[in-house]
Amino acid sequence: MPSYAYIGSLTHSLYAELMYRIAYFTILWHIPIMTSIISWNVNGIRAAQKKGFLEWLYTENPDILCLQETKARKEQLTSELINPVWKEGVYKTYWQAAKKPGYSGTAVFCKKEPLNIRTMNISAFDDEGRVLVADFETVSVISAYFPNSQEGGARLGYKLDFCAAMLEFCNALQKEGRHIVLCGDYNIAHTPIDLANPKANEQNPGYLPEERAWMDTFTQAGYTDTFRHFCAEPHQYTWWSYRFHAREKNIGWRIDYHCVDNAFLPNICESSIKADVLGSDHCPIKLVYKE
Repeated sequence: MPSYAYIGSLTHSLYAELMYRIAYFTILWHIPIMTSIISWNVNGIRAAQKKGFLEWLYTENPDILCLQETKARKEQLTSELINPVWKEGVYKTYWQAAKKPGYSGTAVFCKKEPLNIRTMNISAFDDEGRVLVADFETVSVISAYFPNSQEGGARLGYKLDFCAAMLEFCNALQKEGRHIVLCGDYNIAHTPIDLANPKANEQNPGYLPEERAWMDTFTQAGYTDTFRHFCAEPHQYTWWSYRFHAREKNIGWRIDYHCVDNAFLPNICESSIKADVLGSDHCPIKLVYKE
């Protein structure tokens, strides 16, 4: 028959183990889940694949990847692009191609399967593959390729229509009780700090007064440019012309963004530019948020 001392010692050990487990799971309960999103205008996903895109993806290992200007239909892609591997599995990939071959297009890669995938459901924009949305429990992640207004403002009207529709779309998602992460190539440098030569580009596509005014409207409507929330430094760019060694000289534009609704801003832990990553005339941008 066990002694009272042994029983007491055993009881004490079980109690200590129970307290340890309670403390351990209490700590786990309070550790936030971190989600990383990378957005990248790849300027042609098939060309990017030849330049090491899949190797970069495996190393970078984002939870969600938003691509713009994919320039391909799904049936034109390799199985490695449709089912890219990450360190513990295979990404689920979703593609929205333009009707015009080799033009525009967006995609979203996810480790975790979204609750829903959708577009803006506006044919003028869906036909150009401008937007793809992944809905998760409380967050909608939008991969968006905003139109270029083109020389002389040839498509400025179309672009401003897209911008207005995007704001309305984001507001509608919020009314569903969802937070917004609007990722992508906006084709707009918002302020003089966002491009190398603002004076020389005042009448050029991407820096037209009407485009910048829409960015003002967007932010005033309750959305924040997360990169500028963390960084006010100049010379931070995401796009460089292929001409005149612009990238080597860092003569660029910051036209790629992660914008979020203001209520979600306290959840944002990082918003950064990965200017050292090559393979496109744009570089990737990264966002990390806690759930």
